[in-house]
Amino acid sequence: MDYTRDPCPWRILDDCGGAYTLGFLGGGLVSMVGGARNAPKGISNRLLGAMANARIKTPRTAGSFGVWGLTFSLCDCSLVALRQKEDPWNSILSGAGTGFILAIRQGMAPAIGSAAIGGVLLALIEGVGIALNRFQADMYKPVAPQFDDQSLSGGIQNLQ
Repeated sequence: MDYTRDPCPWRILDDCGGAYTLGFLGGGLVSMVGGARNAPKGISNRLLGAMANARIKTPRTAGSFGVWGLTFSLCDCSLVALRQKEDPWNSILSGAGTGFILAIRQGMAPAIGSAAIGGVLLALIEGVGIALNRFQADMYKPVAPQFDDQSLSGGIQNLQ
């Protein structure tokens, strides 16, 4: 459990802003690369193409990331309030719920498919996080020193 996170009303805004920022920076970078690749030859044309493409596409990408972060965080906080505990199941169910909510306008079948994909992706992310935590916990577990008999007897003889 992560005790360093803000309580739920503030967590929603924090996650939404973080997702928006991630979408803005990542989407801007990807849009700039795509705009530079599709621009006519020449350094100034490539630079202008990169900037124009980023200016057009970055706000849409950032907004999409922000809406995803807002919906995910709303689902997560709702599950924390309903279940009265924070565990990986909240994230998994929130991923499925977010996928369902964001795809419901396309119909029931795509919404169910999107929910399944969201749940599986969040389950993979949570599983990797749990595995890394267990691996790191085993690394720092104290281990008693091991001595073999020859090194002990040789050390005693050297003392005499």
